Amino acid sequence: MASRLGTVLVGGGSGFIGSALSKVLRTAGYDVITVSRKPGVWRITWEDLANDGLPDNCVAVVSLAGQNILDPRRRWTAGFKQNVWASRVNTTKSLADAIQNIKTPPEVFATISGVEGQQSSYNPLSCSTMTTIFCYYKPSQETEYTEDSPGGDHDFLAELCRKWESAGDLPLELQVRRIIVRSGVVLGRHGGMIQQMFWPFFLGLGGPISSGTQYMPWIHLDDIVGIFFHAITNNHVSGILNGVAPQVITNGDFTKAFSRAMWRPAIIPVPKFALNFAFDTERAVIMTEGQKVIPKRTLETGYKYKYPDIQSACKNLARLIYVDEK
Repeated sequence: MASRLGTVLVGGGSGFIGSALSKVLRTAGYDVITVSRKPGVWRITWEDLANDGLPDNCVAVVSLAGQNILDPRRRWTAGFKQNVWASRVNTTKSLADAIQNIKTPPEVFATISGVEGQQSSYNPLSCSTMTTIFCYYKPSQETEYTEDSPGGDHDFLAELCRKWESAGDLPLELQVRRIIVRSGVVLGRHGGMIQQMFWPFFLGLGGPISSGTQYMPWIHLDDIVGIFFHAITNNHVSGILNGVAPQVITNGDFTKAFSRAMWRPAIIPVPKFALNFAFDTERAVIMTEGQKVIPKRTLETGYKYKYPDIQSACKNLARLIYVDEK
């Protein structure tokens, strides 16, 4: 029997953020169908989407798909850059096309974009599955960015962000509420940066990236999921939302907070030259530079953060035996 709340289609629903969002949506009473490369229970493939369109009673569509840009096994070649581009822009465009081709479109189309690259605080040369968020806003130690600030034009990654966002544009006459969440570094125990750095930090091998003075827009997994859920379920929410915590910190601040939460030292820095060598300078900037980003519109919509400061977030994530708090 179909849910009375309707169906939410999630592109990339099996990933780090997508699986957590799907769980919250199902708990709230929605049916959730994932779009992925492989078919399965409550899944469709991208080919199915192109051929058959959106599922029945689809009330919301969410785009979260994208290939990991910081995979150290892949060189920063023209071919890999094209794969990264296609995995975000083309999938979002596919969802937008499906929305336009259905007789009764969904109420809301929410997509993810980025303000910052994933900044690790241990040696990422050993990391194989880091989650990546792109740099929409230009790296700066002086400028304070809100949702109204310009961006998306200073390098390849910024242009990718801009095209990624525009791929989801819809005709106004469809009256589909459009939401773009520009996410910061997502902190969650079962994926992304924390999953990769937990045991190195536990063993006392943690440390900042380069000088650690670069800003690090961040957000707890529960809050990025919470922002999407808040946006999907509240009709007054639309437009661009910065998916970052209200507390502005540097990479060094994060390193200190997480090491203190784990009661471990964190004094082994990752030098900038090593990252430039391993990832190429254009890609390494994701980790070595940062931006001061404020969630101005996100707060104005009435969203209440579960983890507004890095100390409470790290305390939650640093436990040896981790149980989700819902």
